[in-house]
Amino acid sequence: MMHPVWKRVFHRLHRALLSSKRHQSGCAEHTPTCTSTKTTSRKPRLLVSRLYQPSNLRDVGQDSRLSGEMTCKSQRLMHQAGLIHPFSPGCYVYLPATVRSMEKLVRVIDQEMQGIGGQKLDMPSLCSADLWRTSERWDLMGKELFRLKDRHGADYCLGPTHEEAVTTLVAHQATLSYRQLPLLLYQITRKFRDEPKPKFGLLRGREFYMKDMYSFDVQADTGNIGGTLSHEFQLPTDVGEDRLLLCGNCSFSANVETLSSGTTHCPQCKTGALVESKGIEVGHTFYLGKKYSSIFKATFSNPQNKPSVTEMGCYGLGVSRILAAAIEVLSTDEGIRWPGLIAPYQICVLPPKKGSKIEGAAVLAEELVDSLGEDFPHLRGEIVLDDRTQMTIGKRLKDASILGYPYVIVVGEAALQNPPTFEVICQQTAETLFLSKDGLLDLLGKVETV
Repeated sequence: MMHPVWKRVFHRLHRALLSSKRHQSGCAEHTPTCTSTKTTSRKPRLLVSRLYQPSNLRDVGQDSRLSGEMTCKSQRLMHQAGLIHPFSPGCYVYLPATVRSMEKLVRVIDQEMQGIGGQKLDMPSLCSADLWRTSERWDLMGKELFRLKDRHGADYCLGPTHEEAVTTLVAHQATLSYRQLPLLLYQITRKFRDEPKPKFGLLRGREFYMKDMYSFDVQADTGNIGGTLSHEFQLPTDVGEDRLLLCGNCSFSANVETLSSGTTHCPQCKTGALVESKGIEVGHTFYLGKKYSSIFKATFSNPQNKPSVTEMGCYGLGVSRILAAAIEVLSTDEGIRWPGLIAPYQICVLPPKKGSKIEGAAVLAEELVDSLGEDFPHLRGEIVLDDRTQMTIGKRLKDASILGYPYVIVVGEAALQNPPTFEVICQQTAETLFLSKDGLLDLLGKVETV
C-alpha cells in the first residue's frame, strides 16, 4: 500500500504536469482537474518525540572510547545533542538537525556569493588523475589525496579542491570574451583529504563541506584578495591549531608562519605589541595568477580580439568547519549556543507534565504553536513542541539547553491566568522573561530566519 505522503507527492507532481501542459496548449479552461485528494494548508506540528536524535547515540559517558576522543567542546556537545555520529576516523553522520543548520548556512553563503555575481555549479568529486598530473599536483600533494582506480585501471582521486577541474571547464569555452569577465564560479560540496590524525570532530576531518569560488579575470587585483598572495580568515579560540599574532593597537593580525622569527612589534602601526593567540582557519583566499589558466589554456578574447590567458583567484570557506567553530566559540560547557540564523529550530514550546495539576495548559501550548505559525509565516517549520510530557519540565529544559534552541517557551501555571503569562528563556543572552501574549508576539516577530 502506498503511504499517504507519497500519494500527496504524486498528486502534486500530477497537478504540476497538467498545469505545464495547459500553459503550453493555451486551453487551461478546458482541462479537467482531479479533486479526489484533500489537502490542508496547515502543516502538522513538529514534535520533539518524532525528531530523529536517538539517545543511545548521545551518551558519551558510557562509551570510554568515545569519551576519550571528545577532544574539544564542539565535538562533545554535538555528539551529546545527537547532532553527529562518528562513522569512521574523520567521517561523521550528520543527523537531521545538523543538516537543517548546514542548509541554512549554505543559504546564507549562496545569498552572499550570488550578491557579488557568483554563479553556482557542481563539479564531480571523482577527479581524473590526468588533470592532477598535468598540474603536477598528483605527486606534490602526496598522501593527502584519497586515490583509487576504476575497473579499467585508470587513476582517480576524491577531490580535495577543484582548481584543475574548473579551469579545464572554462578552457573548453573558446568564445569567452573580456566583456564576460570577471567570471565567478563557485560550488558547495563535500571535499576529501586524507588527514593523518583527524581530530576535533568537524573541525578537522577527512570528509567535509567546503565552499570554493574561482574567479577568472582580465587582470589581477591582489588588493581585493587581501593585499598579498593570500589571506586567511581565523576565528580565535583556544582549541585552534594555528598560532596567531594580534596587535593590541590596530587591526593587524597574522599567522606566526608569515612573520619573521622573533617579531614582537606590529609591522603595520610600528608601535603596538604583538600578542600570541590561537585560531581556527575558516576561510582562505589565494591569488592564483596564471598558474592553472596557462597550463590548461583558459583564455579569453581581449579588446583587440586576441587570445589572452585569464588571471585567477580562489576563495574558500570551510562550511562544516564554520558550523563547528561557531559552536566551539559561542557555546557553554553544558549546552550549544547557535548563531541565530543557523539554529536548526528557533523556538521550542514546553507544555506541562502529563498528570500535573496544570495539565490543562497543554492545550494552550498546542494552540500557541499553531497561532505562532499563522501569525509569523517565516517561523513555520521553525517551532517544535516538546510533547514528551511523561518527562518533567526540568528534564526537558535541560535537553532544550543542550540542543540550544534560541527561544524556549514554558507554558505553565501562569499561562492559565487572566491575562496569560509565558516564561521565555532566551538562551543566547541567558535571559528569562515573563511576557504577555502581546509581548511574546512582539519578541518573536523580530526573529530572523533564512
